Amino acid sequence: MGVKEILEQDILEKVLVEKDKLVMDKLEKSELIELLSAGGADRQLLFKKAEEVKLREIGNKVHFRGLVEFSNICRKDCYYCGIRRSNRKAHRYDVTDKQILAAARFAHENDYGSLVLQAGELESPAFTIRIENLLKEIKKLSDGRLGITLSLGEQSREIYERWYEAGAHRYLLRIETSNPELYRKYHPNDAIHDYEKRLDCLHTLKSVGYQTGTGVMIGLPFQDTQHLAEDLLFMKEFDVDMVGMGPYIEHQDTPLFQYRHALRPIRERFNLALKMIATLRILMKDINIAAATALQAIDPLGREKAIKVGANIIMPNITPGKYRNDYALYENKPCVDEEPEECRNCLDVRIKLADGEIGYGEWGDSKHFQRRN
Repeated sequence: MGVKEILEQDILEKVLVEKDKLVMDKLEKSELIELLSAGGADRQLLFKKAEEVKLREIGNKVHFRGLVEFSNICRKDCYYCGIRRSNRKAHRYDVTDKQILAAARFAHENDYGSLVLQAGELESPAFTIRIENLLKEIKKLSDGRLGITLSLGEQSREIYERWYEAGAHRYLLRIETSNPELYRKYHPNDAIHDYEKRLDCLHTLKSVGYQTGTGVMIGLPFQDTQHLAEDLLFMKEFDVDMVGMGPYIEHQDTPLFQYRHALRPIRERFNLALKMIATLRILMKDINIAAATALQAIDPLGREKAIKVGANIIMPNITPGKYRNDYALYENKPCVDEEPEECRNCLDVRIKLADGEIGYGEWGDSKHFQRRN
């Protein structure tokens, strides 16, 4: 079956209404592979369909998450990441609490609606208490009006619960690949990099009450379209509330850099990322999907193109400028020289060009989460 037939038969348009709950049919893996392989007119048909689904299900609003990458100190040693523990060339930093709160105040005063606290993965009593206190202070300075997302890696249930009680209500923990064999190719084989533990953390986050997000890298070495189709089905089966995914961009100070010659061309990775976003929007109509900054590292209008084909979340970087370039997960990171005020003005224009409306002052919570609960 071709792309046109898959989309025209509206497999996911057929819903059963049972006790006010929407139950959506599933696309088969073979159909997802067909959509991810679409080119030319078929690809445009896919993008058009995804835009229609997005506008119908969640509208044209784009919500901001002011991103504070407050530390690049990490206990993990992932083979794809520029801030991996073993990278001695990385310039390590840790933003002060005062600077983090100043960034939160900027987000609040500029009606961003939400904040993301992101850092390398650490696990210690001091780190737990630090985040707990920061959450309480952010809620206090914003009079409870700033929504807060955390992206701080694997923690225990107790820690997730403490942070939830302190004010965080969304958590992003990217699986990077849902295939256990591939996962082991991208990580050391030890207890700190355990696939099952990461899965357990995702389930724990969901049971604690967080809006739970995950995501994958697109165009990794050894990865094919079948793996990406399986990633989409993983997100569907897990019933994820939000997704952050983007193209893999290599970093020269990582072990995976040795496979750079076997990678898809960078533009192909970019186009595949857009097709992943569009296909996921059709598969999971009402979740939140972020337009990853990595898209803009490849194409100056990368995030806007993602908005057009299904994404609805943008994360303006409001990390203090002198640290921004050191949170280098990949090379050629964009917007490292822009101040937060410049970034906001730029995004205002860019999102309007993508026919979007910024949801200023709104949390922009996942409609999927709201409907399920």
